[in-house]
Amino acid sequence: MSTTTLQRPRKGLSSVAVAGLSFALLASLSAGGPGRADAQDAADTVVRVPITGTIELGLAPFVARSLTEAEAAGASAVILDLDTPGGRVDAAWKIIDDVREADIPVYAYVNRRALSAGAMIALAADRLYMRPGSTIGAATPVVGDGQKASEKMVSAMRSEFRALAEQRGFDPRLAEAMVDESVEVEGVVDAGKLLTLTTDEAIELGVAHAEVEDLADLLNLVELPAAATVDSTPNWAEAIVRFLTNPAVAPMLLSLGFLGLLIEIRTPTFGVAGAIGLGALAAFFGAHHLVHLAGMEEIILFAAGVVLVAVEVFVIPGTGIVGFLGGGAIITGAALGMVGQVPSAGDIVNAAGLVALSLILVAVAGWALLRYLPSSRRLSGVFLRDSTSRDTGYLSAPEREDLVGATGIAVTDLRPAGTAVVGEERIDVVTEGPWISADTPIEILRAESYRHIVRPLEVADGESVIPDQEGIEGHDDQKSD
Repeated sequence: MSTTTLQRPRKGLSSVAVAGLSFALLASLSAGGPGRADAQDAADTVVRVPITGTIELGLAPFVARSLTEAEAAGASAVILDLDTPGGRVDAAWKIIDDVREADIPVYAYVNRRALSAGAMIALAADRLYMRPGSTIGAATPVVGDGQKASEKMVSAMRSEFRALAEQRGFDPRLAEAMVDESVEVEGVVDAGKLLTLTTDEAIELGVAHAEVEDLADLLNLVELPAAATVDSTPNWAEAIVRFLTNPAVAPMLLSLGFLGLLIEIRTPTFGVAGAIGLGALAAFFGAHHLVHLAGMEEIILFAAGVVLVAVEVFVIPGTGIVGFLGGGAIITGAALGMVGQVPSAGDIVNAAGLVALSLILVAVAGWALLRYLPSSRRLSGVFLRDSTSRDTGYLSAPEREDLVGATGIAVTDLRPAGTAVVGEERIDVVTEGPWISADTPIEILRAESYRHIVRPLEVADGESVIPDQEGIEGHDDQKSD
């Protein structure tokens, strides 16, 4: 038996791209896929698909691609090389659906262990072979804290295993006992104990077909002794997707995205921080969309939340309710983007915890940046300051708190803006409401940079000096100039 490196022809992939990262990943996925081994006929080729480590949703597209393109290349068979402690049930369901629908023989090779979701994948194959000293079983679904899942989930898994046993032709109670410890099989497992079978036990009970030492031994048993084994490996895009959907990486992406947008709000123009923030969010939702964790509903909900927060900050600041709704939509969209189509209570709690961790990281990092970054000499240009030097640009008017409470005379009609004299200084002013005619005594209420808010100064009898509107409209226009 010889082993060659997989050569991949171009093959299309139907999926909806999300933001820039999704387009890049889809382009790479479209370019990947197994093909014919060099100097070998397709009929003499067997594709080996490794399923190792934790089973997660990023693995499902890789297995699906390997099966589809092995069929397209005319391979004789596909071997699922399993060594896994299990993982996500929804990911295993996607894999076994693809295995069942394959048009070429699919053989499972338990290479040490196929536990939990891995056992379900192994039982879905056309034939099951096990290496000496291997184990299969222990498939009770658990939630994030390691506790047994709800009866609803256990019942679904028990039915799935029973259907696989019926399809394979061995006692369905054996499969059910792998999922539910309450199932007793006389002479095999007592009630209250979960079933896990060794290689010899699985063969004796008809769960596995035979014991094989290695792949060469397996190929002899399936009458393909001269076939070349072609290893299907994830391409770089699939590896990136699996990395980005890792529970340890997802909150970092969310934190980076939130933090970038937060900094962008405080900067004068759209720049590096905003681009990094949008890129991180695109990576998060793009990768989760490709593995069918995040649908368009979650993406739209998250985007609507961002829009509502922007409205709260820039359009109607101070209302509170719009910002609250926006924040809720953002949190909900991000959390739903990390759970599958059949989430358990543990999945939801884990997703909420990861989003909470992201918000804590953003709060701490945002506080540190907004507190210390403006005073940094090297990064002083990142934040918009109250003024800049004449050499570098615009100089804003300084705050004139010393003018608050001062009195003066309006030298032009204030409709509502105009000019007044306070002491010996001419300043620009604006009324707090009603128009004021020229030569009216005024009082400065507030100083807001170049704007000085004024009102008519009350005379001794307590009446305000406010001219009627007709008198203002008929006033000499030159005074307004």
